[in-house]
Amino acid sequence: MTFPGLLATSSGLVKARLDQALIGMDDEPVIHAMRYAVQGGKCLRGFFVLESAALHGIAPANAVAAAAAIEAMHAYSLVHDDLPCMDDDDLRRGLPTVHRKWDEAVAVLAGDALQSLAFELLTDAALGPHRLALIAGMAQAAGARGMVLGQALDIAAETAASPLTLAQITRLQAGKTGALFEWSVTAGAVLAGADTAPLGRYAAAIGLAFQIADDILDVTGDATKAGKRLGKDAEAGKATFVSLLGLEGAKARATALIDEATTALAPYGARAENLTAAARFVIARDS
Repeated sequence: MTFPGLLATSSGLVKARLDQALIGMDDEPVIHAMRYAVQGGKCLRGFFVLESAALHGIAPANAVAAAAAIEAMHAYSLVHDDLPCMDDDDLRRGLPTVHRKWDEAVAVLAGDALQSLAFELLTDAALGPHRLALIAGMAQAAGARGMVLGQALDIAAETAASPLTLAQITRLQAGKTGALFEWSVTAGAVLAGADTAPLGRYAAAIGLAFQIADDILDVTGDATKAGKRLGKDAEAGKATFVSLLGLEGAKARATALIDEATTALAPYGARAENLTAAARFVIARDS
């Protein structure tokens, strides 16, 4: 099966689990906003959960709740990231952002509820005896040691006296983007009680490559394919991997990171071919 086919299959499983989790809730705007926020998207983080689980002999049925949890957490982060007090975006995945379709209060509450839903999903008994480690890891990856810290650093950079250095941007993105990637990629090893180090190295490389690819797309991409406004960073004068490394330098760095990622998979041999394909996809995508 081609990688897009693999991604579509895993996305279907993840979205079905999210739909199941949202069934039976009250018919209120905040619930509609939650369902709206999780629609669309590639569910790449969910794919990594399912694939890392398969790498450790764990069936999709015993990992899909974790895959749905990371997508709920990611959706929450996007809903809040789009708010006027954050990145102030009108489009997400080609549709009006949640605060534009409803209002800011609904968007805040929908994001809060999606974050809570992520932790609820991680209590699913099907995840087995190591699910408490997944919950603790999620709390760290999403909170002030990870994604929230990265977002705070990003906001602070907007009013800083000088643009961020390459090292500072790398640290920022390790939290804002990389922390949830690492949680996703290592989830299968955590569920199996196995060593997370090889997948952790893979995750660190692809998380940074993903963000570099985003910076490249912000300059060279097609807004209709990206489903969001492009060129915002340049308009705001923000330092990015492209502004610091140049377009070709950024592409070269992303390619080198993918090489690092695939090297990290060596202990798994041919069993990791889908993760190798995912690494290549990270820098080849157009959205």
